[in-house]
Order: sequence, then structure tokens, then C-alpha cells
Amino acid sequence: MQHMEAQQTIPLYDGEIPGSRVYQTRELWEPQDNGDTIVHFISEPTLTLFLPEKSKANGTTVIICPGGGYWINSIVKEGFAVARKFNEMGVAAFVLKYRIPNDSAMTNKAIAPLQDAQRAIQIVRMNAKKWNIDIDKVGIMGFSAGGHLASTVATHFNYNYIDNNDKINLRPDFAIFIYPVISFQEDIAHIGSRDQLIGKNPPANMIDSFSNELQVTNETPPTFLVHATDDNVAPVMNSIRYYEALIHHKISAEMHIYKAGGHGFGMNNATTNDKWMDRCKNWMGSMGLLSK
Repeated sequence: MQHMEAQQTIPLYDGEIPGSRVYQTRELWEPQDNGDTIVHFISEPTLTLFLPEKSKANGTTVIICPGGGYWINSIVKEGFAVARKFNEMGVAAFVLKYRIPNDSAMTNKAIAPLQDAQRAIQIVRMNAKKWNIDIDKVGIMGFSAGGHLASTVATHFNYNYIDNNDKINLRPDFAIFIYPVISFQEDIAHIGSRDQLIGKNPPANMIDSFSNELQVTNETPPTFLVHATDDNVAPVMNSIRYYEALIHHKISAEMHIYKAGGHGFGMNNATTNDKWMDRCKNWMGSMGLLSK
């Protein structure tokens, strides 16, 4: 837990967690040999704040959804470490520890992570003044299954899955997906993620609803995508189909596909000297997201 000392972590909900059931299993933080920490059995979602130095801050915010197949959260490698990198750019970052879909812990496991991600956007915009944030520069980011969650947020924002009496805008202004699970279609889905979120024999309309390449519209936010050609967990076609859908709807998009790197490389693809985070910074700059 040494990663948390300087950061503030807040519960996602003030009172009751929507759709939650009494759940006895305790959350488990498991440090890994590679410096990562994975979190199991998440039923109480939180947001960890990484705010840049005031002198550097440009008002842009990224909410980060770590990956883990909807089984775990890879909270350091695909969360805290990435947030610190954004802080160097003057960008505020919030790491979302979202609920792990589980029928014992929630009444509708298919929407619980999405509720958490929408709530994260709501909290960030509601506290914009306090955190020195521009409410028109709030992005969503996700890795692997966190990329599925982030792409769901980026395509399902016209429906409030949470109480939103103040009518806070739940649409992200931009999106960043790193080796994302996007589709639940049989030919390219990461079936493990699909089974976890919507069950083993989901109806066709549910598969389509959570296949986010099919949910892109003219209102979908501009997107930056990174993938490796040899990804054998979430096939590269997940990013390609989403990119094609964006282009079809004339949405600004940039995609970087590496010839190798597999799945789950975090910020460092060991097969190349290229750093996708540099490409991401360039893209954000080109979108006017890094200027004060």
C-alpha cells in the first residue's frame, strides 16, 4: 500500500452503493513481483486522486480504468503509475477502483462497473473548482477489460445508470484505450471478460449492446487507441473495428498498432523503443488538451 501514502482516496458513493448486496468477502490487495498490485473482490469502489502541481496544471483530467478481465484491477501498472505520468504533463488523473461483477455482491452485475465509471465522471465534474479542473476536458481511459468499461462509458452516455438529479454531463470529452476489449462478438471477444460481465449464455441483444464498436455514433468522443498485432488475449481487431466505426461517423481518431508486444504491457512495450505514452501526449497536445 506504499503507493497510496501521498494520494487521497475517496469512496465513490456518499451513501449506499447502487444495486449492492451484503457481501462478506474482503477485498484483497496482492503485490506482484513486477511492481504491480492486483486487487481482488472489489465491492466498494473508490477514486484515487493524482493532482498535478498547481503551476503545471492545464485543467485536463483523465479517469483511468485498470484492466483485469473484470476479475481484478491491475491497480499500479495500469492505474497509479499511469496517473503519475499524466501529472508530469500537467494533467489531473483519477484511478477508478471499480466493482468486480459478482451476483453475490450486486443485483445487476452487468451495469455495476458502468455505474462506477459514470459516477467517477460525475464526481470529477462536480468538484471541478476544488480540483482545478476544466469540466470540458474530462477524458476516460482504460486498459484491457478496463478499456471495455471505458469504451462503454464513451458510447452509453445518453443513459444515466446512476442518480443524476443535477444533470451533470456524463459524456467524456475524449477517450484513450490501451489494448482494449471492445467487442463481445464471438469472433474477436475476450470471452473471459464477457462471461464475467454478462454471463455465459447472454442473449444476442445484450452481446450487441456491450459490443461498443456497434454503439459508436456521431456524438462519440475523439479517441486514441494502442494495440499490438500479436495480442492473443484481446485481438487487435477490437481496436481496428472501433477505429473503423469512428471513421465511419467522422469522429477524430488516432491509432498506434505495434507489430509485437502481446497483451498487458502497461506503459512499456518491451519489443520497441517507442513509448506509446509519448504518442498519447502528442495526440493530447494536438487536441488542445495540454495548453492552459
